[in-house]
Amino acid sequence: MSLDILGLMKKEQDSNVTEFVLLGLSSSWELQLFLFLLFLFFYIAIVLGNLLIVVTVQVHAHLLQSPMYYFLGHLSFIDLCLSCVTVPKMLGDFLQQSKSISFSGCLTQIYFLHFLGASEMFLLTVMAYDRYVAICNPLRYLTVMNPQLCLWLVLACWCGGFIHSIMQIILVIQLPFCGPNELDNFYCDVPQVIKLACMDTYVVEMLMIANSGLLSLVCFLILLFSYAIILITLRTHFRQGQNKVSTCTSHLTVVSLIFMPCIFIYLRPFCSFSVDKIFSVFYTVITPMLNPLIYTLRNADMKTAMKKLRIKPCGIPLPC
Repeated sequence: MSLDILGLMKKEQDSNVTEFVLLGLSSSWELQLFLFLLFLFFYIAIVLGNLLIVVTVQVHAHLLQSPMYYFLGHLSFIDLCLSCVTVPKMLGDFLQQSKSISFSGCLTQIYFLHFLGASEMFLLTVMAYDRYVAICNPLRYLTVMNPQLCLWLVLACWCGGFIHSIMQIILVIQLPFCGPNELDNFYCDVPQVIKLACMDTYVVEMLMIANSGLLSLVCFLILLFSYAIILITLRTHFRQGQNKVSTCTSHLTVVSLIFMPCIFIYLRPFCSFSVDKIFSVFYTVITPMLNPLIYTLRNADMKTAMKKLRIKPCGIPLPC
């Protein structure tokens, strides 16, 4: 495992802290029970919605061969995995008074959170470029966005996420932890963990801001620029483009719900704000749930393909 290669076991032995205590979203038992039911509903919606998109794209060859749906399938797979990093642990903690996570478990959660999160940011940027080529240069769209390029772009997104997360772990794993071990959140993340280190972390904080904060900002600005050109093109050259404008606006709204919390959390000195947990909920729960809705409700091809899934297993509408 990559964490073992980085010397995780040695670090655990050198540190006085063997586990972290998660303060969670609330200390009220009654409120925790309500939140458990609420987030359980959200989690079921995330799993079913994103799994349905992944299966639909994989089953229908014409969707899998389309760059837009090819990228959408990967986006849903990332959202499905991303929700599994934090939500199951949060649901379990709602039902118990003591909320803790081991040192190695905390680093593992940070690794996968940033691996999947960064991969999603890169992929959303690629998807914006895909829409830019499709709308602004439609005659060359299939030539430019050929299957080989799509494959390499997806691989680049995954590799970029891997490199980003490894850099996070390398910086965190070198910090000594010998004092407080309470994290004011419902999952482990870099800003809260760094604050518990027994040393001056200014340099590490600046490196984290340069790594995570600037990554979020640059991807978001590229994405905004792409969608701005798309919207201008639609309004200028297509009289019947109002539906596409509305769709792009919806996509941009969801994308903003992903990038804005990341920019707020990572592109600033690591001090705590009361709204940090709210932004964390949006990033890890709300947007993975909204993505399937936004990307499919206005998409006739996806809705038609999903309806065909009910007929495919036995040739007649379910149940068989």
